[in-house]
This record gives sequence, C-alpha cells and structure tokens, in this order.
Amino acid sequence: MTETTVRAALTGREHAEEVERLLDRQWSMLIGGQLRGSSSGETFESVDPFSLEPIAEVPNATVGDADEAGDRAEEAKAGWREKTAAERAALVLDFADLVEEHREAIALLDSIDAGSPIINSRSDVDTALRQMRMFAGLAPEIKGQTFPATSALHLSVREPVGVVAKIWPYNHPFMFFCRIAAPLVAGNTVVAKPPATAPLSTLYASELAATVFPPGVLNVVVGKGSGVPDHIVRHPAVRRIGFIGSEPTGRTIQKNAAESGVKHVTLELGGKNAMVIFPDADPEAAAQSAVDGMNFTWSGQSCGSTSRLLVHRDIHDDIVARIVKLLETRKQGDPLSEDSQQGTMINQGQYDKSIGFIDTALKEGASVATGGGRPDGKEFGDGLFVEPTVLTGVTPDSTIGQEEVFGPVLSVIPFTDEAEALEIANGVAYGLTASVWTKDIDRAIRIARGFEAGFVWVNGSSSHFLNVPYGGVKASGVGGKEESLEELLSYTDEKVINIL
Repeated sequence: MTETTVRAALTGREHAEEVERLLDRQWSMLIGGQLRGSSSGETFESVDPFSLEPIAEVPNATVGDADEAGDRAEEAKAGWREKTAAERAALVLDFADLVEEHREAIALLDSIDAGSPIINSRSDVDTALRQMRMFAGLAPEIKGQTFPATSALHLSVREPVGVVAKIWPYNHPFMFFCRIAAPLVAGNTVVAKPPATAPLSTLYASELAATVFPPGVLNVVVGKGSGVPDHIVRHPAVRRIGFIGSEPTGRTIQKNAAESGVKHVTLELGGKNAMVIFPDADPEAAAQSAVDGMNFTWSGQSCGSTSRLLVHRDIHDDIVARIVKLLETRKQGDPLSEDSQQGTMINQGQYDKSIGFIDTALKEGASVATGGGRPDGKEFGDGLFVEPTVLTGVTPDSTIGQEEVFGPVLSVIPFTDEAEALEIANGVAYGLTASVWTKDIDRAIRIARGFEAGFVWVNGSSSHFLNVPYGGVKASGVGGKEESLEELLSYTDEKVINIL
C-alpha cells in the first residue's frame, strides 16, 4: 500500500499520525511461530469504510497455508497440553498484559478498518482484556468429578480436545479474536481465522502473540473467499470448531465439519431479537434501553441487537417519540473522531443491504419515524453511513419483521396483550436475545420464561456480564454458551476412569 494512498485516507482526521504509523508495516500471518505472508505471495486490500481508500495489503492465504496452520497446530498440541492449566493461564495473562500495553493501537486499527467509533473500539479491547483474564482465572475449574456408583473408585478428568478452529465476523474483530483464551487455557492449540473485511487488529495482535506462545500453539491465517475457512474446518486435526457469524455460514460450517469427520461444533449466529415494553414501564428508561439495545453505536451490526421493538398500543406513540428524540441528538461521523457515537457500515455490500431493507419495508407499508437513508453533510464524505432509523407500521410477517438486517434499523410493532406479545416475539426463526420492560415482577417472569431466546434481560438490554453464559437457541446458535465457565469446559473432553 503506497504512502500516498494511506495519507489520502487519513488527511484531516483525528489520530491521523498515529494511524499512519500503525499502517506503515508489512502485514503477516502467524503459522508455526513464524510471521509470514501467503505462500502464493498474493495479497488483498483492506479498505477504510469512511474514506473508501485502501489502507493495507493483507496476505491472501491459500488452502495450502490453511493446511499448514492445521499441521503446525497438530505438532504443537502435545507440548501445550503437557503444561499445567496454571502455566497455560499464565501465558494467556502475559498476552493480555501485552494487549493492554498496545490498547490504543489496537483500538485505532479496529476503527480505521471496521468503521467502529474509537470510543467503541477501546471498549471492545477492554472487554477482551476482561474476558481473557477471566478465562485465565477459571483455569482451576478445569476439573472432573467422582461418582459413588460402587465401592470402587469412579472418577473423571477433563482433557484438551486437541486442535481448535476459531472463526469470527467483522463487527467486533479484536474482541472476538481474544476468545482464543478459552481453548488455549483448556490446553488446545488454535487455528484462528479473522474476518477478511477487518483483519488488521488481529494481525497486529498476532505479532504480540508470537512473542508469548510456543510455536504452533496459536496460528492465524486470513484470506478472501470461502476456501480458507472451509479448509480449516475440514482439516483432519481440527476436532473442535467455534464459529460466530451468520446463519448461512454457520450451516455451511456444520455441513463441512460433518463431511470431514465427527467434530464438536458450536455456533453463535444471527438474531431478530424482540424488546417488549408494557404500559407500566418507566418510559424514559425503556426508550433509552431501546436505543442501547439496538446497538446503533455499532451501526446495528450486532447479532444481539433488539431490532424488533414491541410496544403496547397504549404507549406506542409516546415511546416512539422519545426514541426519535434520543436518536436525533446522537453524533454520527468519522470513526476516528472522539465525539462520534456511530460510525459506518463495514462495506458497500452491508450498506446496500441496509438501504435495501428500508426500501422494502416502505413498499410493504412501513413508515420512517426518523432516519431512513444516508445522512447529508460534507462531514460524511464518501463514508458508508446509514442513519439510525426507526420504522413504524411494521407488521410481524413483513420482510423486515422476519429477517435480520444487521444494520441500524429498529422496527416498531404494536401489541395488545401478553399473549400477542409472546406470539410476535417468538414468531421468527431466531432466538438469541430478548428483553421485557415492566414493573410487574410476575409479568416479567412470565414473559421471560415465555421467550424462545437464550439470553433475556428484564428492564435492561445490550449488556453482557463476566461468566454469565451467552448464546442462543433455534437458528441463533447451537452447541453451548459462551463468555463463561461453560465455554471453557466446552473445549475439553471428559474422560471417565474406573479403578476396580
């Protein structure tokens, strides 16, 4: 990438000098302890979604590179599993300390690469640090059980699976990368595949990881298209796959894994999540929670977003008015600006998809309460911005009432009673998150129990909590919960030993 091209992307922007220094490097993958390019020598451009300028030349891995990463992980697994859980956790903590030293650099890379506001990117790094340190702290919990089946001794131990593949999307590039902590602490070696649309923070952190972990324990490959992840999933050494992303890609991973062996696959997929607001709810707090839960800060690019707002008919207009007022005061702009509260979409395809969903919704009878397109103003340049949008008049069976947009579009649907609210909330293929707002504890419990969702808030939204299991049901995921001890143990096999 030429110096002139990078400067064109950064001219007049906050943090320009810092970002330019960060981008002035040769980007490499990590395979078998070596930082290297693609075996073919091919690269692809990483494009800044604000300026639409290319900012980096990234190695475009071949399927041979993917196979080599799996092979090196297989070679390293015996030595890594021989370390105690405490020793492995200590190295993960060393890596976390290095990440903390480079916190600002990593956050800036996520903002220039993925279009996330810098305040968000820093938050993602901080969340990653907390989670890595949590998994390291949970290392002593990798333990078995005893069973009083007979007078003999029956016990179990937990052992590493072996080689783990981790694949994740672009919306939280660095935070999801740091989920490598769970399989590493559990004693597995890892082949990691970051999103081709936002790989820079992972590749930067891989340089740090290479100074901490033994060769082959962590391998990072990145490539455009489906060839590289398909090969990783199918590699004979890979026995455990952890995927975060879209439902169609998750189904493909299940298929490829099944065709190449018997493998343990966990999937955290999309969502079309409901927030239900009853008339007794605090209207100000509920409206703010609807904004927070939609994750407008990430331009709605979050699988957990409560993108369907179910509001009781008696308070519908008041809640909508409050949300519109909140959104119209938000600052949308350059992801590198300290005062930006919402950045860009990740790429042209996702921008077009969001605008297309809005257009379809209007054709199907919805109305725009606020937003509805690209914001006006020279400060937005050529950036891939979509306004925070609220649609009213959405019906439960409409296209936007059923399908995940993965953009900053909140659909408001009125309801009359509890039964109708639950029917609408559960009337989609997905079941990741849900929220209910009410001061009636009995109603709150009824609705929370009635939701077909894996993670439910009562009088809240959006927040995740350390060691509280997160994950979905139905088309939103399968195979276990994440962000918790359950995730750590999912990267082990329980072996039962009977001493007679």
